[in-house]
Amino acid sequence: MADNEMGGQNKKKKSVECCGYPLSIFFIVVNEFCERFSYYGMRAVLVLYFTYFLRWDENTAISIYHTFVALCYLTPIMGAIVADSWLGKFKTIVYLSIVYTIGQIVLAVAAIHDITDADRDGVPDNLTLHVALSMVGLGLIAVGTGGIKPCVAAFGGDQFDDSQDKQRSTFFSIFYLSINAGSLLSTVITPILRAQECGIYTQQKCYPLAFGVPAALMVVALVVFVVGSKMYIKVAPKGNIMLEVVKCIGFAVKNRFKHRSKQYPKKEHWMDWAEDKYEKLLIAQIKMVVKVLFLYIPLPMFWALFDQQGSRWTLQATTMDGDFGILVIQPDQMQMMNPIMILIMVPIMDSAVYPLIKKCGLNFTSLKRMTVGMLMAGLAFAAAGVVQLQIDNTLPVFPTATQSQVKLINMQNTPIQAMIDQTQYSLPAFTASDEYLTTDKISVVVTQGSTNQNVDLSKTMRQTVLLYAASVVTVNDSISKPSEGKNAIRFANGFNQPLNVSWSGQDLGQIPVNGISSYTLVPQGKVVFSINNAGGSNCQMEKQLSFGSGYTYIIPSTFNFNDAECAASITMSTEILPNVIHMAWQLPQYFLMTAGEVVFSVTGLEFSYSQAPSNMKSVLQAGWLLTVAVGNIIVLIIAEAAQLPEKWAEYILFASLLVAVCIIFAIMAYFYKYEDPAEIEAQFAEKEPEDKDDKDEKKKRGSRSSSSSSSSSRDGGRVEEEDGEQVKQTKI
Repeated sequence: MADNEMGGQNKKKKSVECCGYPLSIFFIVVNEFCERFSYYGMRAVLVLYFTYFLRWDENTAISIYHTFVALCYLTPIMGAIVADSWLGKFKTIVYLSIVYTIGQIVLAVAAIHDITDADRDGVPDNLTLHVALSMVGLGLIAVGTGGIKPCVAAFGGDQFDDSQDKQRSTFFSIFYLSINAGSLLSTVITPILRAQECGIYTQQKCYPLAFGVPAALMVVALVVFVVGSKMYIKVAPKGNIMLEVVKCIGFAVKNRFKHRSKQYPKKEHWMDWAEDKYEKLLIAQIKMVVKVLFLYIPLPMFWALFDQQGSRWTLQATTMDGDFGILVIQPDQMQMMNPIMILIMVPIMDSAVYPLIKKCGLNFTSLKRMTVGMLMAGLAFAAAGVVQLQIDNTLPVFPTATQSQVKLINMQNTPIQAMIDQTQYSLPAFTASDEYLTTDKISVVVTQGSTNQNVDLSKTMRQTVLLYAASVVTVNDSISKPSEGKNAIRFANGFNQPLNVSWSGQDLGQIPVNGISSYTLVPQGKVVFSINNAGGSNCQMEKQLSFGSGYTYIIPSTFNFNDAECAASITMSTEILPNVIHMAWQLPQYFLMTAGEVVFSVTGLEFSYSQAPSNMKSVLQAGWLLTVAVGNIIVLIIAEAAQLPEKWAEYILFASLLVAVCIIFAIMAYFYKYEDPAEIEAQFAEKEPEDKDDKDEKKKRGSRSSSSSSSSSRDGGRVEEEDGEQVKQTKI
């Protein structure tokens, strides 16, 4: 530990400066940018990793995702206590960054499918190992990112002396800009990395790269921070005010319980029962904090909706069309709209909207702004529900537990008349029936000319009957939308030779005469299929695929390798239509949610700091982060309790709950009386007794509030100086 971090060291050393700024802040800003890139980059692809790599259903993926986010916002309290009471900010950041980095590396290793893919089919053989490693990695990340969250900004503030107020203010502007810049870049880049194909033996979506780059950035963050070690001013740990607050509240509750008999006189406030041990100033400060914390009770519902941008909204985007013409947006890239809109909206709100409202003579108080922000978040989820309803209307209707679905493909070179039970089909050569026939029967009779054949069906399955001149072949079709917006493609061989079909290094294997290949998942975009026979003849078929479709390409008996337009004779049977609702329809919900965040989160921080005593702003910061954690826990509870069959109904449920909570918050805000903590503290300072012996007696009875106040006065002053910048922070 450096000398200036020793408990007996009270005087700050002078930091090396450049252009009037401590040189050490460069390392802190770079560290924060890399750490936020690491965190938001990993989180952007996390729910898709759960769904498509670990093969969890959507509800499980959403539950684990929000459990992880909740842990990330519970651990800051631990980090603040460790830093202020034991290790100091510098050591806490270093030690927990090491934990953080190990967690990112473990998660990246867990995403390597080849480590358990013994049969080299591209699918891990031991998912349990991958799940275990993933959970260990995420646990370490939660401890690391949450633990350093309350320390880094405060440590940056420690680098300035009392004469550098302007420089400190500029630092916090740059610091919070680095947070949003890291968030924005990571949500653009890591989905691109995820979309790449990589692997040792088989090529799959590159989750190891998507997690590996954030892990590398975390290594850079740690190295950069440690390199600047000798330049830092390291303030010694002086005790955490949160512990003092908890002890005082605990004593008040305990003392009130002891004196619950009617023979004891009532007190004006339940915290007054702590007067036997603690000073009145501390008690008055805690009263102000408790008053604000009481207003926090409805706030978690906002975060319950807000953090579903990374879970439900991302999964919703996988069923939409991301082709914007000049570029193709991956489903997990839509999250970048939040930081982009934040950077645009914050200055517009501050410089245009709020001044305009003020000029109109409207008293748009902080609590009124927060109420509007909650309503806008509710509207965002209502908009998401409408979009989901439109998506559901375009999705295929798959068979229920008591149903089967069947369609026909004419594999002959002549038109035929076919019938399934009483339903008549007229099928030209090498074409398929347009729709699936849904039936409750376990077998149907397929009539082809004068020939009747029984076809057995499987409940809950879609099946295609290939009609040849002398036989029928039944194959199972896909019963779900292809994952990750890919396209399920297969080939039916009506040619007189076995054929081999491949694309971009993926081989469908040999397709026998009158046979059909398995499905292969092909990404959106232009793809070239190569059709070959044993003699080396080749035909190239180029197709432009959209998102989420399912097709069977029919190679007819008239297929000719020698024809320059050989692919023109290949026909197509559509089993699943492509996604038709465009991702652009998510923009209104992102706009409403981001506007709600700017009005709610920024204003909420501003209100909290304005209503908190100078030495207890960290307590309210911890309380604010706790509302985020509780909000994610609420998602788990509602998701498990509601069990709604329709996704759009879940969106409307969350929107309705937030509106209901918003009404409660509006009522609470109406009766809230704004206070000036500085004025109240000044009143107590005037009333403070001059008798030193009286103070000593208080101390002997266990009160350490004076020392806590003095030891926290610097942090309190720092936070107060941060107010102008702190309220601009939305990515916390």
